[in-house]
Amino acid sequence: MSTIHKKRILGIDYGTRRVGVAKSDPFRGFAQPVGTCSPDGVAGVIEKLRAEDGVETIVVGYPLNSDGSRNRMTAVVDRFVDELREAFPDVAIERIDEHGSSLEAGRILVEAGTSRKERRRKGRLDAAAACLLLQSYLDTANSAPD
Repeated sequence: MSTIHKKRILGIDYGTRRVGVAKSDPFRGFAQPVGTCSPDGVAGVIEKLRAEDGVETIVVGYPLNSDGSRNRMTAVVDRFVDELREAFPDVAIERIDEHGSSLEAGRILVEAGTSRKERRRKGRLDAAAACLLLQSYLDTANSAPD
């Protein structure tokens, strides 16, 4: 019988206009979309989720170029990660390569029959990208030997 993990893992797809947020289920097997917020509202969303479910780890999409080199957004995300570490010193903050996550999220939404207008409304694409990042992290963590 597996142990129930009470604290969640969050996935964040950081953008300068919108931030996608996802959370794990209590068993840490599946990512669930939470939604989007402004960059200034991320700390409040995290605080709310921490109060509701507890948060142990935050996984942040790290925007590297296809060759693994850094770019302008990498520095922006580095600052964001530093701010998260300062605001939530008791929460582990990890980076995960996000290369192609938004494209993949868009492809999945198209396959699901979501219209272009609907994909953009309420940041569904950003929340889906956060889910993909988090699910990738969960899959890797769950396949690692104990």
